[in-house]
Amino acid sequence: MKRSKPTNSVTHNSRRAPPEINSVRQLRELQRVMSNALFRPLTPRWGMQKRWTDGSAMADVASEFIKPNDRLSSFERLEIYNRQYWFRVLDCLYDDYPGLRAVVGERKFLKLARAYLARYPSDSYTLRDLGSRLEKFLHDEPNWSAPRQELALDMVRFEWAQVVAFDGPAEEPITPDEILDTPPDKLKLRLQPYLSLLELDFEVDDFLIAIKKRDSDALRGEASNAKNAAPKAHRRRRRVRFPKRSKIHLAVHRHDNMLYYMRLDADAFAVLRLLGRDLTVEAACVEVVSQSARTEIDWPKQIKEWFDTWSTLGWFCRA
Repeated sequence: MKRSKPTNSVTHNSRRAPPEINSVRQLRELQRVMSNALFRPLTPRWGMQKRWTDGSAMADVASEFIKPNDRLSSFERLEIYNRQYWFRVLDCLYDDYPGLRAVVGERKFLKLARAYLARYPSDSYTLRDLGSRLEKFLHDEPNWSAPRQELALDMVRFEWAQVVAFDGPAEEPITPDEILDTPPDKLKLRLQPYLSLLELDFEVDDFLIAIKKRDSDALRGEASNAKNAAPKAHRRRRRVRFPKRSKIHLAVHRHDNMLYYMRLDADAFAVLRLLGRDLTVEAACVEVVSQSARTEIDWPKQIKEWFDTWSTLGWFCRA
């Protein structure tokens, strides 16, 4: 399969399609060119850019590895894939981060998402990983979440933890009998990999519940009026008040294939975090009790209640 000779390029992203495909290496080069074309950001009018990364006309680059047909040019055929890639990944971020959308606003969220994906294109076989670097992006470029950067970062951590909890890997949970048969000073427990422990500065859990309830009520209202009523102008959705600063501790997990998150008191959170740092059960509990300011608690009873609950939820696996 003959192709025009590629021009020399300085960067990986400016490479052109190989002149022919006679080896696995040349096939990979073509795949890289194709992926670079798909991942390139769209224009403000949602079209493919007219110039390649080396300044060449994109129509010429596309014609090197895409055939035209009787209806579409090589450029137009490639543009379909470029647009669909962006529409798909933007749609995924939109669905996965309703809380962040509420914090920064719908319009700014779309611009934020485009900037994020331009910097961190999808590099995983699964779209569930699409937002894995969103927290880092907001740290590095705080202008996208200003003036509520701290709230936005808390929300992104919370929403990413839900992605992890929903379909993250799980290990065989340790049984209550195995726990009882091992002395506390010898017992080490690991936390399930899908479990996330979050120490946050805002009550993002209640805020996200309110956002989802508002959006759900709006959808139900639109559906109930759709059958017999004439179309109406779009109504502005009810504003949900932003949460005030308040320290909370959350465990985000799943149980029976359902997603859950629950608040923990500071001492319970500290015990779980220490278990995740390879301490024995006894060492973790002793450290937390010795540093706690709550002296009125029956600690043996309280610790038993914690571990009974966590074991029932399947949070522990063998160290």
